[in-house]
Amino acid sequence: MRIFLTVVALFFVAIGLAVGARFDPGNVVFFYPPTRVDLSLNLFLLLAVLLFLVLHFVWNAINTTRELPGKVAAYRREKREREGNRALREALKALFEGRFGHAERAAKRALDSPDNAGLAALIAARAVHRMRQSERRDLWLSAIQDDIPLKTARLMTTIELLVDDHQPELALAAVKELNASGTRHIHALRLALKANQRARNWTEVLRLVRSLDNHNALHPALSRRLRELAYHDLLQDRNHDAESIRNLWQTIPATDRVKSYVAVCAADTFHTRGLHDEARAIVEKALNAEWDDKLIRAYRKSAAAEGSPALLAQIECCEKWSAERAGDAELALTLGTLCLKQKLWGKAQRHLEQALADAIEPSTLRDAHLKLAQLHEALEQPVQAAAHYRQCAQASIL
Repeated sequence: MRIFLTVVALFFVAIGLAVGARFDPGNVVFFYPPTRVDLSLNLFLLLAVLLFLVLHFVWNAINTTRELPGKVAAYRREKREREGNRALREALKALFEGRFGHAERAAKRALDSPDNAGLAALIAARAVHRMRQSERRDLWLSAIQDDIPLKTARLMTTIELLVDDHQPELALAAVKELNASGTRHIHALRLALKANQRARNWTEVLRLVRSLDNHNALHPALSRRLRELAYHDLLQDRNHDAESIRNLWQTIPATDRVKSYVAVCAADTFHTRGLHDEARAIVEKALNAEWDDKLIRAYRKSAAAEGSPALLAQIECCEKWSAERAGDAELALTLGTLCLKQKLWGKAQRHLEQALADAIEPSTLRDAHLKLAQLHEALEQPVQAAAHYRQCAQASIL
C-alpha cells in the first residue's frame, strides 16, 4: 500500500511540474558585456539541477578517494583478524584432539592477530609440552612474558607444565610469582600443592592441604594420604635429634597428633631416639581417641624396661583396655608381651594363648607363637618352645 501511494504521489508531482513548465513564461538572462545569454526558466532550473548532481558526484568521488587507504587497511585488518580467529579455533580443536603438531602450526598462524597472540602462544606451549619439547615450550612461554593481561594464565600454565615435567623448583618459583600477584583461587592452590609435593616441601604441603580442606576442595581420601606422606617424611627424617623432634611434635596441631598414622610415625621416631616414655604417652593419647591395631603394635614396641614402674603402668593400662575390648587379638598379644617382659609367666602365657585363639592375621599368629616360644625357653621347656618355633615359621610362610 505504501508503494502504491508513493507512485501516485510521484505521478501528481510529475503532472504538476509538466503543467507548470508549459505555462511558465519566465526567462533568465546572463549578461556580461558584450555577451548576453537568454535561457528559459525551465531550462535554467534543469541545468541547475544537473550541475548540482555533477558537483555532488565529484565531491563524493573525492571523499571516497581520500578514505580509500583507510578502508583498505581496515579490510586487511578485519581479514587478518578473521583468519587469526579461524586459526585459533583450529589450534584449540587440534589440541583437544591430540594433534599437537597441527595445533602448534595453527597457533603460529593465529599470531598474525595481535589480540590472539598471547592465547595462541599458550596453546602452542601446551602442544609442544605434550610432544616433550621442553625448550620450545619455554620459548613459547617467554614470548608472552610481558603480556600483563595474560600474566595469571601464563603462570598457571607454567606451574602445571613444570610440575608435569618433574621440575618442582622452577614450578615453585612460578608459584611464588603467582602468590605475589595476589592470586589465591582454588586451582592455583591445587597446583601449588602438587609443586610442593614434588619438591618434598612437606610443611607447605600440610598448610595447603588444610587450606583446601577448608574449601572442601580435596577428596577426604586424598587429603588423608597427603597428610600421611607429609607427616611420615617429617617425622622419619634422620636428621632429627631428640630436641628437634620434640620441637617438631609441638608444631603439629592437636587434632592431628591423635590420628593413628601420625601417632605411629611419631612413636617410632621417639622410640628410635630413646624417648620411650614420650613415645608411650603419644600412643596412649591416640588410643584413647581412636582405637587402631597399628597403635597397639606401636605400644607393644615401645615397652618400658623390665621392672620399671612405667612397664607396670603399661600392663595396668592394657588390662583396663582388655576389660573393655574382649576378643582383641592384638591387645591380648600386647598384654602377653608386656607380662613376658615383666616375667609374669602365668599371665603372659594366658594372654598369649588368648591371642592365638582370637588371631586372624598371620602376623599376629606368628608373633604370638614367637613370644610363647620365648616364654617356654625362659621356663626351660624346650619341647614346647620348639613346637611354637615351628608354628611361627609356618605362620611366616603364609
